[in-house]
Amino acid sequence: MKRSLELLVMTILLLRGHAPAAPADAAAAPRRNVIIFVADGLRHGSVNERDTPALWKVRAEGVHFRNSHALFPTFTTANASAIATGHHLGDTGDFSNAIWAGYPIFETGNFNKAPGTPVPFIENDQILSDLDGRYDGNYLGEDTLLALARGAGYNTAAIGKLGPTAIQAADQIAPRNGVMLPPATIVIDDATGTPAGVPLPRAFARRLLDAGFPAQAPSRNNGYPPGSPYDNGNAGTRTKAGTLAANVTQQQWLADVTLRFVLPGFERDRDKPFALVYWSRDPDGTQHYQGDSLGTLFPGINGPTSVLGVRNADRDLQQLLGWLDRHPEIKANTDVVVTSDHGFATVSRREIDRTGRRTASVSAKHLYQGANGELDTDKTSLPVGFLAIDLAWDLRLNVFDPEKRVLDAATPTYRKLHIDLSDPDADVWEHPAAGGALLGHEVNRADGSDARAIVAANGGSDLIYVPDGNAGTVKALVSRLLKYDYVSGVFVDDRYGDIPGTLPLSTIGLVGASRVPRPAIVVAFKVFYLNPDDLQTAIQISDTSLQEGQGMHGGFGRDSTFNNMAAIGPDFKSGYVDDAPVGNADIVPTITHLLGLPMKPKGSLRGRVIAEALVGGANAAPAASRRRASEPADGRQTVLLYQELDGQRYLDAACFSAPDASARTNCR
Repeated sequence: MKRSLELLVMTILLLRGHAPAAPADAAAAPRRNVIIFVADGLRHGSVNERDTPALWKVRAEGVHFRNSHALFPTFTTANASAIATGHHLGDTGDFSNAIWAGYPIFETGNFNKAPGTPVPFIENDQILSDLDGRYDGNYLGEDTLLALARGAGYNTAAIGKLGPTAIQAADQIAPRNGVMLPPATIVIDDATGTPAGVPLPRAFARRLLDAGFPAQAPSRNNGYPPGSPYDNGNAGTRTKAGTLAANVTQQQWLADVTLRFVLPGFERDRDKPFALVYWSRDPDGTQHYQGDSLGTLFPGINGPTSVLGVRNADRDLQQLLGWLDRHPEIKANTDVVVTSDHGFATVSRREIDRTGRRTASVSAKHLYQGANGELDTDKTSLPVGFLAIDLAWDLRLNVFDPEKRVLDAATPTYRKLHIDLSDPDADVWEHPAAGGALLGHEVNRADGSDARAIVAANGGSDLIYVPDGNAGTVKALVSRLLKYDYVSGVFVDDRYGDIPGTLPLSTIGLVGASRVPRPAIVVAFKVFYLNPDDLQTAIQISDTSLQEGQGMHGGFGRDSTFNNMAAIGPDFKSGYVDDAPVGNADIVPTITHLLGLPMKPKGSLRGRVIAEALVGGANAAPAASRRRASEPADGRQTVLLYQELDGQRYLDAACFSAPDASARTNCR
């Protein structure tokens, strides 16, 4: 009778699309292994049978998520937090790669470092560790998949790109007595084997040593001298092209560690299942730095070097799948989920539409000197930190560089940059080193909290913080933002009410349980397409040090929100195309459901179980496509395009649109 009742309940859930069918002997079945493979910056349209046979195989033989989504802001650490926890950014507080931390990083002296910037770029193990120390041992505030799996007796490892890899084990890397101790989860990334990296567990480090395997990760230089076109870490300059090579050497080392030591170790420990996150830096790193298109929008990130980066990521996946093929018993019990953190676009620092029209920004009327004293921006091009500079000009505020501390107590804590507020035609100005800036008449506090506004520059979108919460300041900032010709979407913290021309942060999942400071404003920069029918031709205005023609993301076009997602394994359907909307926040809820790991959320912004993709799961109901538009202001309104399914919101695109214009025409 009890069994019949259980089957009846399961049938009802299936018909409603809420749960997959469970085998009759589920209780006796071995616990699944899981591999999450992340190809950083892989666009959905870059996957094809020729260049990416492994990615294509997973898509063709398993489940192809044809309506997939990254979270906005479409940055690496932000989506890494969702891939780690299954929560949206309003809960994790990882709003972008660069954030206002609310304090100067390393202020407690962790890692024997002097206090640094309050606007850190957080793709750094020690900075992530310091954030953990500041925010109760886990700045994300939510359990990670690897923590849940480890607590259930799983072997766990996170391997790959510096930053997002350690985020998968955020609960394990908080500093103790000023340093990181070896975590229970194996964490291997660019910094492994250096003082700046996460220490390896002693037993694992001993295995590397005994095998004579190099215990320090190679850099991205591929063995070539700095500045070589074959150095994948060569970003180039405004006059010299960047890399012409993929990140082959470093990624092969990471693959070798995985195939020779991590997976064999898991195999030997047969009593325990395993959970592995493997994060390929490519194609992101290569698309950022590619040298195929210096100063031009074509071919941009669609040239031969970017293809090498795509193929390099596919090669890593191919090696992982090959290991499973050689171990059929493990393969038969292993689910593999493939995703990318975001899409990509080609950088524009001049043109603001496909006709070639150039920005009229005040910040683009000057020359700027870089750290080496040489000019690093052409006149008529947007400099690094253009948003902060334009806001400072319009509001008559000084610009202080959070990267440049002043130690003399008689002067402000941060150095004031040379920007002549009395002369818009002055020839040479200074820009903030990393684009982020503290804006105010004076800034004396180390945490920057006495600034009128703080800009965290990120790329295709920027964050603006108003530390004192002054509503007048927020409205003054918005009034300027709505006029800039490179802005195309403004979102404002709900606490300030409805402001014409803008939409609330809650509409895009940024208001939740986060303990990390929440931005007052998120600014999306304009996106356009050389071919309006092809997302691969996207051009993104970007607040970045990268050059015109190189690659960036972070914006709110469908080019950046359309990531690549697929899955294969015993729990996933075969040869199934899923047209329901899915996203990076859905991965952990789906896997914890399959593994029977109870989530104990603190925030409510969680993804859903992708039940329709699981064996026995009913097809999902069609998703509702929706449009939300702000009240217009000066002829502009922020328009958001999204889909909804099972109470989940999936963000497609946002832009400025005239009240009488079709958002489908203006937003992609």
